Amino acid sequence: MQSPRRTPTHIHMNGFARLGVVIGVAAIAFVVWSVISAHRAAAKLAAATEEAAIVTVSTTHPQATDPAGSELVLPGSVQADIDAPIYARTSGYLKRWLVDIGARVKAGQLLAEIDTPEVQQQLSQAEADVANAAANDQIARVTAQRWQSLLKTDSVSRQDADEKASLADASRAQLAAARANLQRLRDLSGFQRIVAPFAGVITARETDVGRLITAGGGSGPELFRISDERQLRLYVRVPQAFAPQMSLKPTAAVTFPDHPGMTFSARLDSTSNAIDPATNTLLVQLKVDNARGELLPGAYADVHFRVPPGAQGPSLQLPANTLLFRSDGIHVATVDDTGHVVLKPIIIGRDYGSAIEVVNGLTPQDTVILSPPDSLLDHAQVRVVRPPDAGTAARPPGT
Repeated sequence: MQSPRRTPTHIHMNGFARLGVVIGVAAIAFVVWSVISAHRAAAKLAAATEEAAIVTVSTTHPQATDPAGSELVLPGSVQADIDAPIYARTSGYLKRWLVDIGARVKAGQLLAEIDTPEVQQQLSQAEADVANAAANDQIARVTAQRWQSLLKTDSVSRQDADEKASLADASRAQLAAARANLQRLRDLSGFQRIVAPFAGVITARETDVGRLITAGGGSGPELFRISDERQLRLYVRVPQAFAPQMSLKPTAAVTFPDHPGMTFSARLDSTSNAIDPATNTLLVQLKVDNARGELLPGAYADVHFRVPPGAQGPSLQLPANTLLFRSDGIHVATVDDTGHVVLKPIIIGRDYGSAIEVVNGLTPQDTVILSPPDSLLDHAQVRVVRPPDAGTAARPPGT
């Protein structure tokens, strides 16, 4: 049987069909490739996101507390054993000053003089008042004696004699008052000489020649300030946890920034015997011998106390930057063998400043995170960075 004859139209249609099939297959392949590529990209992005979400941390291990005790270092402020501002006891103008800052003076040494013309005038008037009162007292006494003699002969009435006696008593009282006022003004006049109340060093001079001086303390600036620095008082605020140790009267080693390499001894003199509610500290006063004058009042000092081991038994120490403060107490973040966070509650003993004592909640084998972020959660995955001297870079725990 003869096959049908293909016309040019049939050949043209078959070519279009084959081309459509090829285009469809290519479109399907492109769609499949796009879906696979998008899935791979999403998987890579998710993996990168998960990798970036892992917190990189540094760790440390708790260290055992020294069984012989530890050293507590606290800041202290130094004051002279005796320190006093010098104010004027009389008013006037400063006539002259004889000492300046840094001068060493003896007890009773003249520091300055005040010109007090008003006081001198009042003193002259008081002397005249005394003379007048003395004259009145003399005539009143003579008159009273005469009337008492006349009373014996009944030349005057007893009433008149009693009145003259009363006038004599009043004149005597006025004389005593005038003399007291005169003595007061003499003492006040003596205050124009300002003298040192004790031996020491002049640490301040707040006046000059010609300045108006007002009597009394607190109403004006101090004229001088004098300090006896042969013995110093050292004040330290001790945390409440260490307050019981202060009752043992421990000695302390003191260092000063202006005396590098030198250590001075201080003995505990007294305490405030009360905890300051604002700072939860005990104010402690120590005494430092300064007979050679090496130390300066007002200086800053580091006070080193030797503290015996805690009464709670063996304890551990951690850096202070390992603590996490949560609503249910103080925690530290540890890392287990799988690289996950385990939050552990702890009980803190003493605070050493840069380190803290842990009396319960940890073992020396625990791996504790340094400076943990506040957002760190329990069971979170972390990446541990080994210390540089460990010979390794960043690798997960347990590898």
